[in-house]
Amino acid sequence: MQPSLHFFTPKHQSLLQTQSQLFTCKFIVNPAKKTVPRNPLPLLSPPAPSRSSPHPEVVEPMVQRERSNVLVPQHPNYPVHLNRFQKLAAVALDKIETSVIMRLEKNHVLPKMVDPAVQISGNFAPVEECPVHHGLEVVGRIPACLRGVYVRNGANPMFAPSGGHHLFDGDGMIHAVGLGLGNNASYSCRYTRTSRLVQEARFGRCMFPKPIGELHGHLGLARLGLYMARAGLGLVDGSHGMGVANAGLGYFNGRLLAMSEDDLPYHVKITGDADLETIGRFNFNDQIDCPLIAHPKLDPVTGDLHTLNYNVLKKPYLKYFRFDKFGRKSRDLRVDIDQATMIHDFAITENFVVIPDHQMVFKLSEMIRGGSPVVYNKNKTSRFGVLQQNDVVGSGIQWINVRNCFCFHLWNAWEEISDTGDKIIVVIGSCMNPPDSIFNESKDTFRSELSEIRMNLRTRQSTQRVIVPGMNLEAGQVNGQYLGQKTRFVYLAIADPWPKCSGIAKVDLQTGKVTKFMYGTWRYGGEPFFVPEKKQTCNRNGNEDEGYIMGFVRDEKKEMSEMVIVQGSSMEQVAAISLPSRVPYGFHGTFISQEELRRQVI
Repeated sequence: MQPSLHFFTPKHQSLLQTQSQLFTCKFIVNPAKKTVPRNPLPLLSPPAPSRSSPHPEVVEPMVQRERSNVLVPQHPNYPVHLNRFQKLAAVALDKIETSVIMRLEKNHVLPKMVDPAVQISGNFAPVEECPVHHGLEVVGRIPACLRGVYVRNGANPMFAPSGGHHLFDGDGMIHAVGLGLGNNASYSCRYTRTSRLVQEARFGRCMFPKPIGELHGHLGLARLGLYMARAGLGLVDGSHGMGVANAGLGYFNGRLLAMSEDDLPYHVKITGDADLETIGRFNFNDQIDCPLIAHPKLDPVTGDLHTLNYNVLKKPYLKYFRFDKFGRKSRDLRVDIDQATMIHDFAITENFVVIPDHQMVFKLSEMIRGGSPVVYNKNKTSRFGVLQQNDVVGSGIQWINVRNCFCFHLWNAWEEISDTGDKIIVVIGSCMNPPDSIFNESKDTFRSELSEIRMNLRTRQSTQRVIVPGMNLEAGQVNGQYLGQKTRFVYLAIADPWPKCSGIAKVDLQTGKVTKFMYGTWRYGGEPFFVPEKKQTCNRNGNEDEGYIMGFVRDEKKEMSEMVIVQGSSMEQVAAISLPSRVPYGFHGTFISQEELRRQVI
């Protein structure tokens, strides 16, 4: 019989192959200033064997290195599979990089948004992999309904950047906390073994361009040319994807998927010992061959998964996909937009898909002019596209202008009927100003205010109001059992004072009342994740907030990390789990129940 903390585990799946693109966007929270590591980051040795099987599964380390505190880049290691010509070419290209490109880059002062000394410092500095640690100290009681694994994604660069680096450029690392019977808890963290990371580990250095940190101006074009030369000589291979899988996490049809919109998702297995193991890129059983955004939407009623693909190079710039609860893709739907646009998130209702088309766009030609390919187009009017889920060609999409609106994240949407009988689409999101705040420095005060947008499908008119003025609220969610339906509560990180996240806000969307849970002095966290206490059908009996909120917290003064569990109804802490190593601030997470883990697919 298996111990209570252990779960049913699947076998390996072969690595899946597809194409990828270079540009990606995710959400940044909390850059701080401290020492930035300049040496490649070693991975720990394999974890201890699982107690759940006589034939333990071992997650092998990607590279074996001695620990070093020297803050300088390590000399490259040329893989043994290269022939003599390739090795000579590799040496020559490395010389061009170090003697020409890097020397020219040193003559330019890096903006804070791409300065490694800012972007990967303090508690944003990367950490090593950590094998499973059991028997963690727990203060309070872990609720009985929380039996499973909480996982959270984040950017954790394995190798020191040679040029600019944005937080979004880091390699994906997942942190996992297993919750079992008897107040037992475990912790581990593992890199997602992306094709990009595996190849760079062979060389012992960065080999692929960093889409946001490096691809700026003429030197960005030089970096791109360097990559193309390496790829042309067979030193690196981008045909298996170049994504970092560091942003979103979702559990669909028996698979945990690690996502970033520069690639296909990666399938990651949660082992019987609550460890993590990368299975490979997942193309939904050969049904797709393009990257997907990091925020798919799972319909709690139908079990369908809705998602998008955007292309920065050619039309169609945007496509919509839907998979049924068995993982079968219904169709590819082209969404006509005039310009390659950054679409990080979207929303669903019972019958519609709501797609933002905002002012952050991609213009690769700007690199020729010496600028960034990610551009804030002030002349563009923000709008939302409302698409029927059963539309088979996309021609029925309705575009409704919503001026001065940039929502990096949307928390929910639903349908209402007005007093005059018109259908209204209600969207709840955090409106960010300036829109390019996470990519460029600005003299304007940063704001990310929770807002309600109402769009009339008959008149195509919109209204917008701030629900909680004067408070920066970002990174969060509603009770997932009500996604796409009218909700009363939303749980968000208090990104105030920006960019620190000092607590959690429970916002009553009906009254505007805010109930806060503050982490305390020198303590900061990230996205709160809500887990409902019971599975229930949608109703309005006031039990929407019956559940628990969990997330990682870092005490910067005591230099300690923990996971806190807060009751959703009272917003009071019920448990805190001390973690054996530092957990950097990161991006998005999810909770997989023990019942769901038993149904992991092979």
